[in-house]
Order: sequence, then structure tokens, then C-alpha cells
Amino acid sequence: MADNSYDVIVIGSGPGGYVTAIRSAQLGLRTAVIENKYLGGICLNWGCIPTKALLRSAEIYHYMENAKDYGLSATGISYDPKAVVKRSRGVAAQLSNGVQFLLKKNKVDVIWGTATLAGGGKVSVKPADNPIKGALGGGDYTAKHVIVATGARPRALPGLEPDRKLVWTYFEAMVPEKMPKSLLVIGSGAIGIEFASFFRTMGVDVTVVEVLPQILPVEDEEIAALARKRFEKQGIRILTSAKVTKLDKKSDSVTATIEDETGKAETITVDRVISAVGVVGNIEDLGLEKLGVKTDRGTIVTDGFGRTNVPGVYAIGDVAGPPMLAHKAEHEGVICVETIAGLDTHPMDKLMIPGCTYCNPQVASVGLTEKKAKEAGHEVKVGKFPFIGNGKAIALGEPDGLVKTVFDAKTGQLLGAHMVGAEVTELIQGFVVAMNLETTEEELIHSIFPHPTLSEMMHESVLAAYGRAIHI
Repeated sequence: MADNSYDVIVIGSGPGGYVTAIRSAQLGLRTAVIENKYLGGICLNWGCIPTKALLRSAEIYHYMENAKDYGLSATGISYDPKAVVKRSRGVAAQLSNGVQFLLKKNKVDVIWGTATLAGGGKVSVKPADNPIKGALGGGDYTAKHVIVATGARPRALPGLEPDRKLVWTYFEAMVPEKMPKSLLVIGSGAIGIEFASFFRTMGVDVTVVEVLPQILPVEDEEIAALARKRFEKQGIRILTSAKVTKLDKKSDSVTATIEDETGKAETITVDRVISAVGVVGNIEDLGLEKLGVKTDRGTIVTDGFGRTNVPGVYAIGDVAGPPMLAHKAEHEGVICVETIAGLDTHPMDKLMIPGCTYCNPQVASVGLTEKKAKEAGHEVKVGKFPFIGNGKAIALGEPDGLVKTVFDAKTGQLLGAHMVGAEVTELIQGFVVAMNLETTEEELIHSIFPHPTLSEMMHESVLAAYGRAIHI
């Protein structure tokens, strides 16, 4: 008889789920992960990773089109949409296979199917189609601790529901059979802006509609405004404080009615629409209601350690609420399972979670915006340094951008950092480390940054906050 009892069962194999399962096994706990579609979850298969592959293709295409700016010559430049998509799907498949290898290496059992919580540590699994080699099948399993990591799915607004042909979610937007000539993107968060940036770079006429006054609503106002200028310079039309009220579908086009905040309406006709109005947690059909697990606004309520109100049931990642980011899910899962194992853990500080948007220009941030810092009662010192003052940025042909830092004027505590420009998604981690180490402005000022690098702008931004910037 097979032993179907475990110390930990993780439901979902996205970044949060598979990382949690591996860490659980490392801690000596008998562990299984349940999945019914894709090892690696949405992130590796239909989100974070394949979109970055698409954006990389767009970036190279952009440089080829502008080869003359670098003293180079390129003629007959074109692209094959199917080949671009094929490369993206290949990258996703490679990483999904990598997750399977890592789970096997760490002796984590994979159960292929759809899970339902039956209470008392019991998990019933209904077999799913197309199981992977070596995975266990449907049946009843038990665990001392069950961690829900089922992620999220695209949110659908009434009247604007995706039909996957004319109105896309991010699933369809990643695998277009051909490039549309025109595109409407509803929503200007990270997902919407990344797709707007990709399709515009590939030559598509793009319009973005955002109901709030600012694109990239979670970002610092100044950074978002600079990003908007760059997007508009590239030819993206952006309508803020506006909403799409109606979609009229034809055989191969969509006419959208857009209203501004005064109620004035206009219509535009496009080939395709992308609905990027956020995501909602996958909490349905898990048996949560029967167990009495508390939920709120489509996500599971947890404490800072992943624990729900029901003993033995935990939740991490998107299904446990915002920010809905892969790296948040991973860290949250490690905290959760280390707490289960009895290690000395600390609840996650959400202010320390960086956010990255991989558009052109890139946007990255951590901590409080200038506005939020002031609203929290801080007297602030703000430092800013533009890319145009950095030698490496000029040499790269990327002189547009800004690094902004926000400090507590009384203590020198770094409260937040915000960036727009080339490679800022790689730079932001320096400020994340600084904030985690409770670094002060004095320590950052005395740190030596290599030259010539983009990271020097981080140093100059700190210097600028205290009236000591050198290169501006």
C-alpha cells in the first residue's frame, strides 16, 4: 500500500508553491505538491517568464531599428510573430521542466490533479488530464499541514469579459498568431503596460485606458509621469481618468466606447483588446467554505506567517492577497514552512517587497513613495538624479530616466526608492538590501560604487537628498 500521508502538502506549483515545497523537503518534512495544469504555475508558463522573453525580442528589434544611433547599419529589418512566440514558449517549457527536476531532486512528490480540502488534514484529489511522467494520481491524501498556493486568474469586468478571440487576457496576448494593427489595453498596471510596450515596439498602434488619474498607479507620481512621457513619445496613446463602458464586437474588430471623468464619450475601433484590470485569487472549489476558512475580497486571510484561522491550513502567494508578485509568494512560502518546522521566523514586511515593470523604459521601486511617506507623518529628504548625468547611461544610448530616493529627515532612514530607465529592475535590489539592513544615508554616502556603472546614479541620488550630488 502506498503511503499517502505527508507532513506538508502544497496545493499549487507556482513560484510560491514549488519553492515552499522544496524548502519544506530541505527541512526534513515529507512533502507533496499538487498541480493540475503547469509545473511552475502561471508565472513560469504564462506570466513572468514568457512575457520577459517577448519583451527581450522587442528590445532587440528596437535596437536593430535604431542601429544608426550606434554607428551601425541594418537593412531589411523584420520579424516573424510565430518565431517570437515560439521562442517565448520554449523558454517557458525549459523552466517548467527545470521545476520538475528540482522537485524530483529534493524528493518532493508531485500529485497530478485537482485538490479539495476535506478537513482534518484530508485532501481529496480528482485526477487531471495529461499527467506528467512520475506523478502520483487522484485519491485521498493526508497532511499535518496543508498550504494553499493556488494563485490568481485575470479579473473580468461586467460587459468587458474576455472572449479569447477579440478580447484577450494575458494568455492570448502572449501567443498571437499574427500581430494586430491596432490594440486597446484596458488597465495600466504592470501587466497592461508591459503588453502595451511590447506591442507598440513591434509596430502596433496602441491605446491605453486607465480609470485612475495616473498610469502605474502603485508607483511614485513623478516616476509614473516620466514613464508616461516616454510611452507617449513612442506613440502610445494614454487616456487616464477614463473608463471603457462598452465593447461592440464585429467579426474581426472591436469598437470601444470610452468615457472620461466628465462623462464625455468617444469611440475607437481596434483589431484587439487586452483586458488587464487585475487578478482575483483562485479560492473557489477548494472546500474553504466548508472548513470555515476566512476569506476577504477574493483572497484568503492570513497572519504574517501564512496561517489561516483554521489550524493546519495555510495560504501563500496571490491567493493570500496583494502584492500579487512571484517573489512575494516565494518569500511568504519560505516563512510559512519554516514557521511550521519550528524555526525562528519573522513576518514579512510588505514595504520591503520590490516591484518591477519590464516595459521600455523599465520601472522599479521599493518602500514608500514620496506622497505616502508624507502621509505617514515623515518629514522627508528627497534625492533625485537623472540618467543624463551618468556616463554609462549616455554610452549605452539610454540617457532618459531618473533615480529617486526618499529619506526620513530626522533619522536618515531610507524610506523608499523609485526608478525609471534602462535596467532599473536590476538596480533596485541594491536599495532593497539597504532597507533590509536598516542602512542610513550616511552609510550609503560612504559606500563605494563602481565606475562606470548605472549604479552610480543610486549613489548620486542619495547624495542629492543631502545637497551633496557631484554630477548635476
